[in-house]
Amino acid sequence: MHNHARRRSSIPPDMETRFSFRFDPAYRRLAGLFGVTPERAWVDLSEDEFEARYGPWRVRTSVDNIASAEVTGPYSFLKTAGPARLGITDRGLTFASNGESGVCITFHAPVPGIDRSGRIRHPELTVTVVDVDGLVAALARHDLERKE
Repeated sequence: MHNHARRRSSIPPDMETRFSFRFDPAYRRLAGLFGVTPERAWVDLSEDEFEARYGPWRVRTSVDNIASAEVTGPYSFLKTAGPARLGITDRGLTFASNGESGVCITFHAPVPGIDRSGRIRHPELTVTVVDVDGLVAALARHDLERKE
């Protein structure tokens, strides 16, 4: 049964809305020490909300708060492996489970994520999901429909 009163979704029915992280073995071992496992690491994208989880760390914001998304990488193992990483110079947050590629998501308004108090806010988040191109496409499609 379809709910015809529901507003048109910006996420097509055939597009994945949960994006799993791609774990390299070395990253997986180190991340596990911090409570980050494949079962506790994902990005969810709905019609209205973006949520990324990386073990005990979470970023949640309105999809309308996303300014841009682009594929980035490769990354240095020493700078990205293990727990969530805070960029000292730009306060960007990284959830990295591999060093090959990820998606850097920039926000209009910085979001909380590294600390539970929310005092530190991040202008961007990098996530190393399996389907980097799919996540970028899903975010771009939402942005296009929002401008219509």
